[in-house]
Amino acid sequence: MRIYLVQHGQAKPEDTDPQRHLTEKGISDVKKMSQFLKNNGLHIDVIWHSGKARAAQTAEILAEGIVSDGGVIKHDGLSPNDDIRAIRNELLQMDKNIMIVGHLPFLNKLASSLITGKEAIEIIAFQKGGAVCLELSEDKKWQVCWMVIPELLR
Repeated sequence: MRIYLVQHGQAKPEDTDPQRHLTEKGISDVKKMSQFLKNNGLHIDVIWHSGKARAAQTAEILAEGIVSDGGVIKHDGLSPNDDIRAIRNELLQMDKNIMIVGHLPFLNKLASSLITGKEAIEIIAFQKGGAVCLELSEDKKWQVCWMVIPELLR
């Protein structure tokens, strides 16, 4: 089982866009990531996002390049300051490859909790538009499988 954690792309400031849609750079970075994932044959069961404009827009752009059986779904409990326990427990009951497009500090807490058992330990330097792949090993331990940030992509 793999979980792909993606921080939304760069968003406009709230004072110029209260909904916080992606900037042109944010769109460009996410398109590069989508193309990279497509070129590497990523296949997942579903893409979840928080419902916030920047996460929804990022998820839709990523879906253009990723094969996803379940499509893109707004999922409750993925907002920046939501408690991670419900999502963590839901993931632990599943046997699917899921992409979660979300926000900090939520993604950091979720990754830390899965890997170390403690959500307060920040172990991943998430970047806007970047993707982190976590894999559940045969001995039921989560590990970072890979991480890609937009700056590494052409």
